[in-house]
Amino acid sequence: MGDPLETLRDDPVMARLIDEHGPVEISPADHEYQRLAVSIINQQLSTASANAVQERVFELFDEPITPNAMLTVEENALREAGVSRQKVEYLRNTAEAFRRKDYTRSGLKEDSDETVVERLTEIRGVGKWTARMYLIFVLGRKDVLPLGDLAIRNGIDALYGDGTGSMTREEMRAVADRWRPYRSYGTEYVWRAYESD
Repeated sequence: MGDPLETLRDDPVMARLIDEHGPVEISPADHEYQRLAVSIINQQLSTASANAVQERVFELFDEPITPNAMLTVEENALREAGVSRQKVEYLRNTAEAFRRKDYTRSGLKEDSDETVVERLTEIRGVGKWTARMYLIFVLGRKDVLPLGDLAIRNGIDALYGDGTGSMTREEMRAVADRWRPYRSYGTEYVWRAYESD
């Protein structure tokens, strides 16, 4: 594999973002289930709200958060930390799934990105967005484009379009094709640009 940043610098917008934000790394998370739980908590929340809920949830556990720990924590404690009833169900569903099957890096290392998405989305509470977050942040996959993420769509539109939301997903995919095989890195720069605005 080559140098991701060198590849991205062929795109003038990415070159500017690299200069502004410095190098990024796509590194696998240390604790697979815990990182999946974070993605579930983050679903449909602003960054600030998600961070506040995460902080309160983490206080309930001796780190790391394991499937067994999630299944034994009181539902009321999770609710009081700001987790919706539906997300409590999702966190428990995924914990049960992790106890039944191997969704760790070693268990999924032979699977393609699309196969991982298919396997994870069989779990109630894990949609394609969450599965793609898992590919990037848990498995450390280098070439993922999560267009289900509103911040990514808005960010690409602001950086490459007119900022009015008029870009189609096909147009966004065409933009991101310039970043292959390092679309996860391009995605990280779009997030950084979006969050710094």
